[in-house]
Amino acid sequence: MLSVVVPLYNEEDNVAPLCEEISAALAGREFEIVLVDDKSTDSTVSRIPKAPNIRVLEFLKNTGQSGAMYAGIHAAHGDVIILMDGDRQNNPADIPRLLAELDRGFDLVCGYRAERKDTFSKRLTSKFANAIRSRFTKDGVRDTGCTLKAMRSQCKEAFIPFYGMHRFIPALIKGMGYRITEIPVNHRPRVAGVSKYGFGNRAIKATMDMFAVRWILSRQIQIRIKPSA
Repeated sequence: MLSVVVPLYNEEDNVAPLCEEISAALAGREFEIVLVDDKSTDSTVSRIPKAPNIRVLEFLKNTGQSGAMYAGIHAAHGDVIILMDGDRQNNPADIPRLLAELDRGFDLVCGYRAERKDTFSKRLTSKFANAIRSRFTKDGVRDTGCTLKAMRSQCKEAFIPFYGMHRFIPALIKGMGYRITEIPVNHRPRVAGVSKYGFGNRAIKATMDMFAVRWILSRQIQIRIKPSA
């Protein structure tokens, strides 16, 4: 059973095509799509397709990407949880490749955007931020800004609900002793809607989060119980 978790905020023109693409990519598999609407102000919710395997969580107030992701992860029923953005820049056709890495024994597989379809300034600032974050948290991941990931459901024990959590998913999971890896994935130009996030409004908060996560990692407790005979 697979659970695809997608945070949504004002993606009225993207949500239906995205659900179709996910369904095509996972044809023949048992899966659910968990859509978390972060209090959209457009018609996102009304344009979500009706299907038995599509579930919707609607926030009463706008909480942010981390809150939506945390809620979706903990609402997921699947043994494997896939994370992806709602703007259709992640390609659902890459999901089987992520699952193949899980089959090789990894617990978290992170996609990285080998050919990122964004502005030069956005690519430059992201590369700079990723380099600092990776060196500071020692997560070994080059592109934590790429939402496309697949993880075993037990990895959810690593998560702490705080603003900015989504940037540190690999660090938190690796800190709990799980095996992580990364593979290149496709990145597509945005065809509808607008970007909700900019470097300027998050740089200071992300830096503060980085110090907090470093402290958390230094204090994490790994609990592993010996199986009964």
